Amino acid sequence: MSLERFIDKAISSWMNQEGPEMDIVLSSRIRLARNMENSLFPALASNEESKEVIQLFLTNFSNKKFPGIGELELLDMNELQPVEKRVLVEKHLISPHLAEDSPFGACLLSENEEISIMINEEDHIRIQCLYPGFQLEEALKTANELDDWIETSVDYAFDERRGYLTSCPTNVGTGLRASVMMHLPGLVLTQQMSRIIPAINQLGLVVRGTYGEGSEALGNIFQISNQITLGKTEEDIVGDLKSVVSQLISQERSARDALVKTSNIQLEDRVYRSYGILANSRIIESKEAAKCLSDVRLGIDLGYIRDLSSNILNELMILTQPGFLQLYSGGALRPNERDIRRATLIRERLKLEEKKTNGLEVDEI
Repeated sequence: MSLERFIDKAISSWMNQEGPEMDIVLSSRIRLARNMENSLFPALASNEESKEVIQLFLTNFSNKKFPGIGELELLDMNELQPVEKRVLVEKHLISPHLAEDSPFGACLLSENEEISIMINEEDHIRIQCLYPGFQLEEALKTANELDDWIETSVDYAFDERRGYLTSCPTNVGTGLRASVMMHLPGLVLTQQMSRIIPAINQLGLVVRGTYGEGSEALGNIFQISNQITLGKTEEDIVGDLKSVVSQLISQERSARDALVKTSNIQLEDRVYRSYGILANSRIIESKEAAKCLSDVRLGIDLGYIRDLSSNILNELMILTQPGFLQLYSGGALRPNERDIRRATLIRERLKLEEKKTNGLEVDEI
């Protein structure tokens, strides 16, 4: 498969759409945790009970049209290869827990991969809506519509005083987790993130890495989400997160302006050195690739680099993950083989972009 066709097939179509504040906010996500009334939660359910939950979704929701979204296809985790599940995790469509620890897990997925509904994860149902840019309210609206749709066939476990009941006490109440993925190189380079993260935590929010809890902030990409799900309305939770993210956007822009004013030549040098590494390396580890991709994306946003598309950071951060590299190569790769393959894929991707920019015919790569 050519690289161009692989990218077209591998990248979710919603990722190529424009969204508000996309120079800093890469994506917005809403997740709702729900459980079925009168059914044991997944951790205690028997195999037969877990299969019945999947069958319910297969019968009532799989290949059924939802207004504005289209059909949702059910993917049974038991029928997927390990590398296929890993790719779904790398695209943030399912959680590592569903991929690795849910023997009777499944996922309903929309065609553009904007919507995924995890079944038999930690909870019976986890509705997830992913939007490009800063669109938390739009994602919440769609998640609530899906929630109502599912509730036409499912009675939820709900307590008048506590709200929606969930497997983990930290999700009880609204069951809502709202999060945004932000690219914050300006705040990192000006050494402000170490001061900002504790301040954000004190507001009931949490700052995590690219793949959520326990992951690193590779490529200066941070996930900001709410910690509190009880005692607030969904609108209040989203409003509070939106307010903090808006302040972070403003601070990141100020940091970038300050860097340009005080260290313009050093910043430009850093951007082009990173571009040189990406364009010429024969071996590159994921951490170094993420750092260089962050620098290049910053260079695009600041106007230093004009012949690369701005979504190249989002795209290559996913395509250079282990699962995608093995999928593209068509077989298992050892760590050093992945580093070689990663360098090759990045070089080819940059070459493809250069040909498109110059209006040259794109050959099979």
